[in-house]
Amino acid sequence: MKKIYVIRHCEADGQPPEAQLTDRGLKQALDLCEFFANISIERIIASPYKRAIESIQPLAKRLNVEVEIESKLTERVLSTKNFSDWSEKLRTTFDDMELKFEGGESSLDAMNRIVEVVENVFNSNNKNTIIVTHGNLMSLLLKHFNQKFGFNDWKNLSNPDVYLLKNENNKVTSERLWK
Repeated sequence: MKKIYVIRHCEADGQPPEAQLTDRGLKQALDLCEFFANISIERIIASPYKRAIESIQPLAKRLNVEVEIESKLTERVLSTKNFSDWSEKLRTTFDDMELKFEGGESSLDAMNRIVEVVENVFNSNNKNTIIVTHGNLMSLLLKHFNQKFGFNDWKNLSNPDVYLLKNENNKVTSERLWK
């Protein structure tokens, strides 16, 4: 059986790629480190965004595992335009997976990016891998394996959040571990 722990980054000071963790987020990163204290992790793959890397850095340091940067794990861009009703626009993209707004990426395109990373990990020799990404991308990955996962589930994700994907005999199941 292969396991992938999918982590949504800790609390950050904004949305830009260079946004850092807040003081609370830095403490959450230490909490993540403790959470994984008794789990043997062989590989860590993270979004290149600063908040994703900072979220897993304490654990990577403790385990002496290099953080691999993967651009396919960057947050999904809904649009290059600022929408006053962006939350409603995002909701519609959970129902219409091919809907694309100006300068943005469809849910299906974003989903395919992260699924490719996950499939590569499941096809590797590693038994326990961590992937650190962002809320929208994480929710699309979970939707890929469970069609019922939707907008309201995305809204209920926390910073950080941890889901376990288990691949047993080519059947993938997901379970929320972070409470």
